[in-house]
Amino acid sequence: MRVNQTNRLTYRLLTPDDADLLFALDQNPEVMQFINGGQSTSRDDINSIFIPRLKQFSNQDKGWGLWGCFLLDSNEFIGWILVRPMDFFTAKRDDSNLEIGWRFMQSSWGKGLASEAALQIADTLTEHKVATKLTALAHADNQGSINVMKKIGLEYLKTAIHTEPLGSAEVVVYEKALD
Repeated sequence: MRVNQTNRLTYRLLTPDDADLLFALDQNPEVMQFINGGQSTSRDDINSIFIPRLKQFSNQDKGWGLWGCFLLDSNEFIGWILVRPMDFFTAKRDDSNLEIGWRFMQSSWGKGLASEAALQIADTLTEHKVATKLTALAHADNQGSINVMKKIGLEYLKTAIHTEPLGSAEVVVYEKALD
């Protein structure tokens, strides 16, 4: 699967060779606020946890992985859009329901870039008919992410405890059917 560029962004699946980009993104406490309370991710965690997980769920043909988002005019990395089956790392894995998520450099916040990227990725997934549902999760206080969810057409489903091997958290769940 290929994601076409938009007015301001280009996209490509991130690989283990992009560990430096993942590390740089996770060094800002504001970026990490709703992920883990604002703690930076260590280089060791990038290499021993995040890269192995990325390898497990990345699938170019199905559009799964971390879609790196780069400014069209400068090729500067500004963040990523996650696509993987819901509950990928659990016994409840559901390949027909794709989780979409995002993490962006603070310098790109408030400019509509996350919404632009998430919408482009969601539209590409819909076009390729790789799933029947799209779901996003966020901390209830993460209004920025909730706004992106709404802008890409997801609707509130419930508040629930989401559990996976790295931990559990109370989240709001938004979703939409992909037609």
